Amino acid sequence: MPSRRYTPPHGDAGLQPERTELAWGRTTLSMMAAAAVFLRWMPHHGWFVGALVAASVLTALAINRTRKRRFHRAIHGINQEAITPDIASTAAVAASVVVLAGLGIFTVLLLPAEQ
Repeated sequence: MPSRRYTPPHGDAGLQPERTELAWGRTTLSMMAAAAVFLRWMPHHGWFVGALVAASVLTALAINRTRKRRFHRAIHGINQEAITPDIASTAAVAASVVVLAGLGIFTVLLLPAEQ
């Protein structure tokens, strides 16, 4: 019998935890899309691009691995009427995106193309 994911009830008619969960899912998908773009650069810029692919995939996996915890934390916060923003996760993803963007710019503009 397949396991069912238990979702505790909450009183948010706007379904904020569900919308936030979907947003994190889209972020995961975006990081995987970035990894696919970086893979296309591999023939032109060599092995260095592998680091960009790995960083993108690892960020996507980390986001996906912690989604359930954030979802249940949000529901608990709504039920207790004391929810706090998840600044650490948001800052970590923002930092990852900034680093990947910087390395991407470095790769395209400064790394010599392989012949």
